[in-house]
Amino acid sequence: MPPLITPSEALELGALTDPKDIEVLVERAWAARVERFGDSTDMCSLVNAKSGGCAEDCGFCAQSRFAEAETPMHAMMEPEQILEHARAAEAAGAHRFCMVTQGQGLSKRDFQKYLDGIRLVSEHTNLKRCASIGHMSVERARQLKDAGVQRVHHNVETAESYYDEVSTTVRYDGRLRTIDAVREAGLETCVGGILNLGESEEQRVQMAFELASIDPTSVPINLLIPKPGTKFGDRQLMDPWEAVKWIAIFRLILPEALFRLCGGRVENLAELQPLAIRAGVNGVMMGNFLTTLGNTPEQDRAMFTEQGLNISRQPDNGANPRPDNRSGVLDGETPDLIDEYLDDYTPSGDVDLTVRLWDPSEQLRYRPADSRIPRRPDGAPNAWPDALQVEPEETAV
Repeated sequence: MPPLITPSEALELGALTDPKDIEVLVERAWAARVERFGDSTDMCSLVNAKSGGCAEDCGFCAQSRFAEAETPMHAMMEPEQILEHARAAEAAGAHRFCMVTQGQGLSKRDFQKYLDGIRLVSEHTNLKRCASIGHMSVERARQLKDAGVQRVHHNVETAESYYDEVSTTVRYDGRLRTIDAVREAGLETCVGGILNLGESEEQRVQMAFELASIDPTSVPINLLIPKPGTKFGDRQLMDPWEAVKWIAIFRLILPEALFRLCGGRVENLAELQPLAIRAGVNGVMMGNFLTTLGNTPEQDRAMFTEQGLNISRQPDNGANPRPDNRSGVLDGETPDLIDEYLDDYTPSGDVDLTVRLWDPSEQLRYRPADSRIPRRPDGAPNAWPDALQVEPEETAV
């Protein structure tokens, strides 16, 4: 479906500042969302399956080897570890599970571990599977599909006209080639970006219409968390009303896409998160993110049920129930582990209902920045908030 507004109309809406006017826009986006998806939701959770030491220079990312931020580090998880995190995500109410790795590709050894992890998740959970491993060939995309992946995530990050300010080591057209490879392999696409990287309002509109031309199944919307010691480390958080406004605008430009709020929503939106859901969102990345903490699963579920949305079943684009990947589970139903516990509960027994999601604060080790960090390829300095200004050190070229 084509966008519901033109670029010029999007810019006019982008100029809104009065919360009352933004609330009217939100209701317009809500109507577009309900018309196409009804009360269905698409809740996702992720695990950071390989973290830190990325060779790319993306200016927002603490995992870049060029960042002076504390860098989360761990090698590729074992397949059984990936399954453990998937089971926790399912117990928390997620419909799908995304396995994320740093960088723009995986070694043969790491890719095999990744495929084995996907197979375990396919066999032992009722979750849909998403992959996020950077650039890939059609052949690798087909291997992902054969292992059980249904959707591949690969962001464009920002508008093409602003892209060189974000990354110089990962080319924009290379991102498009990966998206084409994913499609050729017969997989769904998940393509979005990050707001508040310093782009203009015109460039935000450009990104939305570029996404509309790509026509992905799913669009994740991230809001920058300025990380001290990265290129964008001294930016301010986005105004919550501004963030809500642009989520609604993107919904009107991409009426058929599954929208989810991802990184930065807690820090940037704060108490306006429920309003952002009403601005046209289908789901969120539940729980925690790659290197930061999110809401509790209970908070995330409540934001949707309070809007009258159904979090207990997982349709594709509001139409087809998700496949049953495990015997004994009804099509379209997420296993209710709490009910299962209560069925077996006896007054004399103890029941452990603890759900342990991916937790970057406990499950990552951090390598502090040191003098061996190379200069950024684009020559830009890493930035620090005023409160954290440090004297620049000699760095290796």
